[in-house]
Amino acid sequence: MPVRELQAQLTALRDELEQQPPLSLEEREHLRELMQQVEARIELENATQQPDSLTDGLNLAVERLEVEYPKVAGVLRNIVQHLGNIGV
Repeated sequence: MPVRELQAQLTALRDELEQQPPLSLEEREHLRELMQQVEARIELENATQQPDSLTDGLNLAVERLEVEYPKVAGVLRNIVQHLGNIGV
């Protein structure tokens, strides 16, 4: 089920953030906010109630992090893909 896979990717992102060299406080907080938005989105029955900026925010985070933190960026890409698979 795509939602379970998305939850697994969020867990992988948390694990990766714990293992990586420290991100800036600003980047870490931004990623936490995005993860909270994703989790909130999962809980909603009607995906159209949330703004479309969630995926945009995740894609921007991927772009900012892909050079220095490729594993984190890869997990974020997977989250974007899973969101698309569940129609978000």
